[in-house]
Amino acid sequence: MPDFENLRLIRDSAAAIAPRGGDLRRIRALRFTEPGFDPAVLQQMGEMGWIGLRVAEEKGGAGLGMAEFCAVLEECGAALVPEPLLPCATAALLHPDAALLAGQRVVVPAWQERPDVLDQIPETALANGRVTGRKLFVPMAGAADAFILTTAQGLALVERSAPGVTIETARTQDGGHVATVDFADTPATAVPGEASDALEEATLATSAMLLGVMGQAFVMTLEYLKTRQQFGKPIGSFQSLQHRAADLKLQLELTRASVESAAAVLDAGAPKAQRQAAVSRAKARASTAGMLVTRQAIQLHGGIGYTDEYDVGLYLRKAMVLSNAYGSAAAHRARYARLVPDDED
Repeated sequence: MPDFENLRLIRDSAAAIAPRGGDLRRIRALRFTEPGFDPAVLQQMGEMGWIGLRVAEEKGGAGLGMAEFCAVLEECGAALVPEPLLPCATAALLHPDAALLAGQRVVVPAWQERPDVLDQIPETALANGRVTGRKLFVPMAGAADAFILTTAQGLALVERSAPGVTIETARTQDGGHVATVDFADTPATAVPGEASDALEEATLATSAMLLGVMGQAFVMTLEYLKTRQQFGKPIGSFQSLQHRAADLKLQLELTRASVESAAAVLDAGAPKAQRQAAVSRAKARASTAGMLVTRQAIQLHGGIGYTDEYDVGLYLRKAMVLSNAYGSAAAHRARYARLVPDDED
């Protein structure tokens, strides 16, 4: 069982960096810029132990569970934090490094070689201390100091400045960026271990971020329904809108239950297939509900919701990016169906 006092303290501490309902001017100022985040804030996250939250204490981390990590990522999602906490935390699980844990060095995982395919067998090759291959959708690659790659021969660490590295970035809806990164006979350092468990955790953490995104969009929508007047009364008093709000609240609570259940399964050290099924269930639901809740939030705000100047639209943009990160709802539903026998829930 998670330590609920730990969870409360973590959520309270997050307010210093990721205040719920806070002013989003910082977020707006960083959109579509390079590197797209504030390095000083990333260092704050390192100082608070967030980057190494899942890293064992003997390796310099905090050694806490997925329940605590999901709580942090939910708060980051609610505040639309652009700093690459999740990529750096995933990289730290694979290759703990003091500068990375402190937020002074940005290392991001590069694992994907085909779109929307989970459990990929990499074609990128590591031989004689050099890697050759192509990685897709590498998060915040333009700001990275190094990459940790999955290869057919294991993990490898590659400096961004190494010869043979080519980065082609593309902007994402939320104002960040992903990149296609090519490695052509690039010097690399072999890293022990493998990435599958860390990627499962990153997938669940993405679900937690989606929970935070949709939760804050829902809160904003309720406030709008309470204050917007029509026919001399708040529009939130109209029964049809109350029913829509109740449906959205149900989606939120179902998503929270799925995320918390999956975190408990991972923290309990369940067998691999059970962990994967729990993660896929959470991500499929979070991706679907995240898009539903944020789209409905726009509609319930009326015309003002469709303007870029109004903050609720930022939550839809973030949901659009996160819903497909680490696998779409369709991909996770398909994996769940493969993992869970027909006679089980």
